[in-house]
Amino acid sequence: MARFQNKVVLVTGGARGQGAAEARLLVAEGAKVVIGDVLEAEGRRLASELGSAAVFLRHDVTDEADWAKAIDAAETLGGLHGMVNNAGIFIPRPLLETDAALFERHMRINQLGCFLGMKAVAGPMERSGGGSIVNISSVAGLRGSPGAIAYSATKWALRGMTKAAAIDFAPRGIRVNSVHPGPIDTEMLSVRTPEETRRRIQQVPMKRMGTAEEVAKLVLFLLSDESAYITGAEVTIDGGVSL
Repeated sequence: MARFQNKVVLVTGGARGQGAAEARLLVAEGAKVVIGDVLEAEGRRLASELGSAAVFLRHDVTDEADWAKAIDAAETLGGLHGMVNNAGIFIPRPLLETDAALFERHMRINQLGCFLGMKAVAGPMERSGGGSIVNISSVAGLRGSPGAIAYSATKWALRGMTKAAAIDFAPRGIRVNSVHPGPIDTEMLSVRTPEETRRRIQQVPMKRMGTAEEVAKLVLFLLSDESAYITGAEVTIDGGVSL
């Protein structure tokens, strides 16, 4: 039997990139998936591709009302058993070139969105018998990252939030872990020039970028019962960058 048979999982930022790869793999493993994103056209195409096991809704992770709609969609499918806080932005700027508006935008989407999500899913997930939350951080949340002060700040914050939530939610039967990808070949890195990307790859011991599908496999492990005794962990998938 598929690992996620009769399970419902909410994936934010699920319209493309890592989120889309996670949604596809979850459906292949038997799950029903709520795909949330502000990218409506791409999200609807993905939901159509995945068929009746997936539903898309426009979901701004900074909006509490949108979180309520996402929870309603999940419970309509049969409860809520897992959630991936995948939505995020990456607009790299050095500290002296980062204004308050850009810093706050990163905080609202990358950090506040994750906070609101964990708060929103706790009750429904506990009513479903417990579950697992995976927060997508970054290697930028494990080490200094040049030229990306706002992004780094929020990804470091997710580490602490994950550990605090893991303690708070353990009595509710909910596990919380963070995943820390290195350079992954998705649209998010299109802000880098080809030369910047080549230099970045040379810093990776494995000398390649990761794929969204590789991240998705790790996320599914942390969502599944195979990781039942893992909570509060920070798991890297970075080709050795953080060594």
